[in-house]
Parts: sequence; C-alpha cells; structure tokens
Amino acid sequence: QPHLEESGGGMVQSGGSLRLSCVVQGTAECMGWFRQAPGKGREGIASIGYGDKTKYANFVEGRFVISRHNGDSTLSLQMSNLKPEDTAEYYCAAEYCTYCPDLLCFAPSDFSYYGQGTQVTVLS
Repeated sequence: QPHLEESGGGMVQSGGSLRLSCVVQGTAECMGWFRQAPGKGREGIASIGYGDKTKYANFVEGRFVISRHNGDSTLSLQMSNLKPEDTAEYYCAAEYCTYCPDLLCFAPSDFSYYGQGTQVTVLS
C-alpha cells in the first residue's frame, strides 16, 4: 500500500507563499491535499487524477496549484496569497483512481491513504 510523507509546512505572514511536498512510495494514481483546522473537519483542497485532471475547492480561488513530478512520486501544493484562515494541519493522500467517479477522487472519504501531516500557520 502507498506510504506518504509531507514536508514544507511552516509559519508565514498573511499574503505570503509556501510550497508543500509529499513523497509517495507505492502506486496510487489519484492524489490530493487536505487540511484540518482545530475543531473542524478535514476538508479537500485540491486533487489530481487520471490523465492529470485536477479539481480545486472553491475557497482556493486560484491561489493554490497542485502538481506531481519525479515520475509521479512527488506531489506538490504551491500556495500563494495565504490568509490567516488557511492555518491548519495539511495532509496529502492517495487512492486508486478506479474507486472514484470519473477517475478523480476529491472528498476526504474517497481516499484511503494519508500522510502524517504538516502544520501551516499564517500570521495576520
């Protein structure tokens, strides 16, 4: 089964940028990024599926870009114009695309494999 490990979290001023990375060991073509703030449920941010189709949550508003490279073994999330409400624990996830409609997983429940998370804090 896939093993995932995130990096790149940290503290940044409002309006700043961060790039999160996730090293994926094993094969699962559908991948995604999620976040969970204290006292809130896990929410989907962006996902990438079969044929590199992508999907973003409405709150992203063009500020984040999901991509994968290194032979699909690295998943990235480039985040710009960060806001204090983006503060959360960020997770990457993987799943076999055949389990999802249109070969693109997005909801937290679509994914079976998660990393341990990396903290992002945006200061106002």
